[in-house]
Amino acid sequence: MRILGIDPGYATIGFGLIEAERAQVHMVTYGAITTPAGLPLSRRLHQIGTDMAELIRQTKPDVIAIEELFFNTNITTGIAVAHARGVLLYAAEDAGVPLYEYTPGQVKLAVTGYGKAEKHQVMDMTKRLLKLKAVPRPDDAADALAIALCHARSATSRLPQANGVKETI
Repeated sequence: MRILGIDPGYATIGFGLIEAERAQVHMVTYGAITTPAGLPLSRRLHQIGTDMAELIRQTKPDVIAIEELFFNTNITTGIAVAHARGVLLYAAEDAGVPLYEYTPGQVKLAVTGYGKAEKHQVMDMTKRLLKLKAVPRPDDAADALAIALCHARSATSRLPQANGVKETI
């Protein structure tokens, strides 16, 4: 199964593609979609949608896993990220790729075994699980790979699935 993990943002959107077969996972590619500062939000959102559609076309994922929003300090930034996340969700739906959503705590738990792990612990375990020489950069790409790993572990659990129906987990 090819899993495209997405760490939503509006300046930098991390992505990470892994292949998972039973308990075996390996990294295929990772990176970031970026938008230039100073552009109006509407132009940034348009670019995110266009770039995401192209990323899906090029990587051909079987599923997309995206992190749910979590913010508690800057509501203005949170709203812009929410807009960008909506564009990302639209691009996945438009491409017909099944979409799964995970909270930060679910990602931490799946990758480290502890739902309140620190960011550096998640990054280190992502590196180890994917047998990488270094933590992927930018951080957004490492986060996206962790989100993909979360789905790989959730998809192979014994929990009942909704017959391939798109759902929030």
